[in-house]
Amino acid sequence: MQPARIFVSSVQKEFADERRAVRDFVQADPLLRRFFSVFLFEDLPAGDQRADEVYLNEVDRCDVYVGLFGNDYGFEDAAGVSPTEHEFDRATAQGKPRLVYLKGADDKARHAKMAALVRKAGDQLTRRRFGTTQELTAGLYASLVDHLERTGRLQVKPFDAAACAEAVQDDLSPDKLDLFLARAQRQRGYVYGPGTPMATALAHLNLLDRGAPTHAAVLLFGRQPQRFMPTSEVKCMHFHGTQVRKPIDSYQIFKGSVFELVDDAVDFVMSKIARRVGTRAETTQVPVDYELPREAVVEAIVNAVAHRDYTSNASAQVMLFADRLEVWNPGELPAPLTVAALWRPHASIPRNPLIAEPMFLSGYAEKAGSGTLDMIARCRDAGLAAPLFRQDGGQFVQVLQRPSAPTPEVTPEVTPEVTPEVEPELRLLQALSGEMTRQQLQQALGLKDDDHFRTAYLQPALDAGLIVMTVPDKPRSRLQKYKKVTRP
Repeated sequence: MQPARIFVSSVQKEFADERRAVRDFVQADPLLRRFFSVFLFEDLPAGDQRADEVYLNEVDRCDVYVGLFGNDYGFEDAAGVSPTEHEFDRATAQGKPRLVYLKGADDKARHAKMAALVRKAGDQLTRRRFGTTQELTAGLYASLVDHLERTGRLQVKPFDAAACAEAVQDDLSPDKLDLFLARAQRQRGYVYGPGTPMATALAHLNLLDRGAPTHAAVLLFGRQPQRFMPTSEVKCMHFHGTQVRKPIDSYQIFKGSVFELVDDAVDFVMSKIARRVGTRAETTQVPVDYELPREAVVEAIVNAVAHRDYTSNASAQVMLFADRLEVWNPGELPAPLTVAALWRPHASIPRNPLIAEPMFLSGYAEKAGSGTLDMIARCRDAGLAAPLFRQDGGQFVQVLQRPSAPTPEVTPEVTPEVTPEVEPELRLLQALSGEMTRQQLQQALGLKDDDHFRTAYLQPALDAGLIVMTVPDKPRSRLQKYKKVTRP
């Protein structure tokens, strides 16, 4: 089945970034890219057709019309009508599904003709307002999923967009919603503030499914989210050594909304790591420096809570050892992301966009796609080893190395839900000195099984970009050696 074609209409100069963001978002999202492609005029090669003819022909060809309306009206033809209005009228005449998004909280700065076009659209369909690109893509995501469901192309909604069985709006907390709205206004200038009716706020955040709260709504603002999703809790453990051993020195299970889970888990970690308290001689406020950068800890825990697979029977886990912090969350990295890609600028592909967006609005998450890079930068700035990332048995694992970490022990006794904590990549890095052959590395690690060493140690370290071959063009060369990656 051919992907449905989306036509994006706007005054191009005003919405150049937003147009590209819409295209990139649809292409990167694992669900939407199965069903949609995006037409942007700027992607076409040069041709001998007039631009207005090309645009209207593309409106005729499209399956969904998306209109981005801002303050500018754009170029006017001899009749005083802009291409944007011609395109909207053509989509209307052709009976195309139309999705219209208005930039800004009010219409005070709009060109008179654009204001008239906004009123015309409002008489025919429901419009949505947006302030940031993230708000636009979150709103578009919900609308396109709804379109797929209404047209029968999608039989089951994504987890975060689907109604939470047996949940009603009374299961949501107005106080939690008001706390979010206050913070979102303060952090991002969000259009709605405390006191906004629950139904209005949920509709604007795309958190209703035929009037019922979605899973995302319950996880964000539920009075007792774990009543509906028991494994949405976060398990936090503290071990004084480098192994998982019973009895656990400190073990707490946190419940509540996703915001509460992040706050509680971060407090758990920060209360148990070393910190230095300065004096007012250094600044007007007493400074506190932690051995692990708070921002990196927050980012790791936000990733685990916002991007985990909530259909899994496993819980997110935060484990603090004497030498490192490990944060585990159920789920694989969404394609086409890889562990190695996390070290480079990459697209944001959230597993749960309707959870990730409110976390961005309230300041819990920052610029899309930069989270792991920010973690790496924070750790380096603090003089720490770069974080490690890996996939392990259906779990995504983030590891922050504590300073002056002791040599890890290698034979842990583990609980059923916790896999061995001394990751092979770390052991290999510790054993690697200068340039070493495969045989030298195996001997240093005390490993005799070639296949096990290659699949469990060597290949994961290569995939993560932690080590490189000295003869990369000939992987099987008898002269092949391996060395650590020196990062700037």
